[in-house]
Amino acid sequence: MAISPAHRFGQIIGDVLEDAARPLLADFADRHGLYLDQKGHRPCRPGKKCSWIDWNENSHDLDFVLERGGSLEKQGIPAAFIETAWRRYTKHSRNKVQEIQGAVMPLAETYRNAGPFKGAILAGVFTAGALTQLTSLGFTVLYFPYESVVAAFASFGIDASSDEATPDDEFAKKVAAFEALTSDQRTQLAAELLVLNQGDVQHFMNSLEEVVLRQIVRITIVPLHGNAFQVATVPEAISFIEGYADAARASLPVVRYEIEVRYNNGNVIEGKFGDKDSAVEFLRSYHPGV
Repeated sequence: MAISPAHRFGQIIGDVLEDAARPLLADFADRHGLYLDQKGHRPCRPGKKCSWIDWNENSHDLDFVLERGGSLEKQGIPAAFIETAWRRYTKHSRNKVQEIQGAVMPLAETYRNAGPFKGAILAGVFTAGALTQLTSLGFTVLYFPYESVVAAFASFGIDASSDEATPDDEFAKKVAAFEALTSDQRTQLAAELLVLNQGDVQHFMNSLEEVVLRQIVRITIVPLHGNAFQVATVPEAISFIEGYADAARASLPVVRYEIEVRYNNGNVIEGKFGDKDSAVEFLRSYHPGV
C-alpha cells in the first residue's frame, strides 16, 4: 500500500530528528569510550533494528543505546537508553509518550544495577501532561517545539507547517522539496534544529554526562551476621566478598550480603544477595572484566 504524502512527510521530520541526535551522541560516545548502538547491521544481534531484551524475554526496539564495553561483536552494559519522536498534534502526544515509557522502563528495570540514563528527544506538539509523565519517571527530555521545526525547514526553503486541513498535494510538494535537497543540505538542516534550540540541547547533554560519568565514591557491604565494611572501588569490594565468605566458614554462615553503591552525584543503588556468586555478579555489572 502506498504511503500518503502526509505520512511520508511525518517520516521525513522524524528522520531529521534522528539525524540531529545521531552526531551529538556519536561524538559523546567517542569522547567517553562508549559504543553507540542504533539502527543498522550489527553482528551480535539479528536484523537491523536496535533491539534489546528485558528480563521477561520481551524485545524492545529503540533509537539509540550508549553502552559500556560494547562493540560490533559484543553487546555491552547500557549506560543510556534514548528515544526520539515527532508528533504534530496533541491528541497523539500522550500515546507516543506511553510507547516510549513501555519500551524504555522494562529495560531500565532489567539493567537497574547499571542505573542507565533515560532520555527522550521529542519534536512537534506535546502536552505539558505528556512531558511531565516522562520526567516523573526519571526521563530527561529534550523538546524541540513545533515552531523551531518549521523554522529549521524554512531555512532551506521548505514550508513544514501543516494542520488537519492541509491537502495531500501540499504535502507532496513538501516531500518533493525535501527530496530535492542534497545530502549535505539535509545534514545542515538537522544541525539547524540543534542551533535553534542550543540551550536545551546543552542541558540535555549535561544531564547525560552527569549520569554516564558519575563515579563510585563508596561501596558499603553488610554480611548479615557481621559488621558493615566500606571500600572505595569495585575490585576491592569483590576481593572482600570472595575472601570474607571463606573466613566466615569457621563461624556463622553468611545469610545474605547487602550492598550499597553510592555515586558522587548522590545516586544510590542497593542490592541484597543470598550467595557470594550473585553478589559478585552484581558488582561486576559496574566494572566489566574484573
